[in-house]
Amino acid sequence: MNVSTPKPDLSVLTIGHSNHPIERFLGLLRQHGVEVLVDARSKPFSRFSPQFSRKALERAVTEASIRYLFMGDILGGRPEARECYGADGKVDYDLVEAQEFYQRGIERLLDGIARFRVCILCAEEDPTRCHRRLLITRTLVRQGVDVVHIRGTGAVEIEAEIATRSRSGQLSLLAYGDGSREGRPR
Repeated sequence: MNVSTPKPDLSVLTIGHSNHPIERFLGLLRQHGVEVLVDARSKPFSRFSPQFSRKALERAVTEASIRYLFMGDILGGRPEARECYGADGKVDYDLVEAQEFYQRGIERLLDGIARFRVCILCAEEDPTRCHRRLLITRTLVRQGVDVVHIRGTGAVEIEAEIATRSRSGQLSLLAYGDGSREGRPR
């Protein structure tokens, strides 16, 4: 990967918006001192939670004095590039990670992480079931970034602790439903 090594002591937050009321969501961002919200959703809209559609979310976040940056086109879990999908039609995160557009996105993200308190956003509340962990976090961890996941309660989970549980097999059924790892990071 052509991503430069970041400065030591870099950290980033992640969050899934789930179906929170917007006030609750903004409260979580404030609670954790977020300065920049990076939207990593490939399709930034929600039929069930319209407050998280791109324009509405950007407006609410900006009014809360938090910067909003959409990067779902280059960091999203369902890229448009066909070469990111296996023969079975499922996204393959190893293939995504190898793409130049993704590497550029990571480089830009690393630059932001070095200067601001950044939080990566996707829809899924549980990071073990979301590309923000299964793809983006694994790339950032390899670059020496500490990743902390904000849960819906406001509590946090440290990526290193989740990874330890995952390696011991405690997450496999929870993370992938049926225990399979197909199309997932190895």
